[in-house]
Amino acid sequence: MAIPEDLRYTSDHEWVRVEDGHARIGITDYAQDALGDIVYVDLPNVGDSVEAAAGLGEVESTKSVSDLYAPVTGKVTQVNDELADQPAVLNSDPYGEGWLCVIEMSDESQLDDLLDAAAYGELTGGA
Repeated sequence: MAIPEDLRYTSDHEWVRVEDGHARIGITDYAQDALGDIVYVDLPNVGDSVEAAAGLGEVESTKSVSDLYAPVTGKVTQVNDELADQPAVLNSDPYGEGWLCVIEMSDESQLDDLLDAAAYGELTGGA
């Protein structure tokens, strides 16, 4: 199971890559593996305001439907529209082309509340 060192993680299995005050969000390798084959993704709209720990969307797989949660508070500035036609990218490339959305963070200090790679590895048993 891949747990990139340069990302931050939530206990709900989302990852965050910080890029110039923006947070690129995705689901972890652990999450996509647990979900199985992903067949549908429901994402927020550009311009939506999101609150940390609040619902952000849903991922549907052949096994179940799982909620997505915003790891930080802010405004959605981009969504990965490619996932509408190719949701399986979340399975094949969860840390690359399988990103979900980008949030312009209103409070970067919220990143301090997220897990680093070592802590996420302990949470998932992958360390």
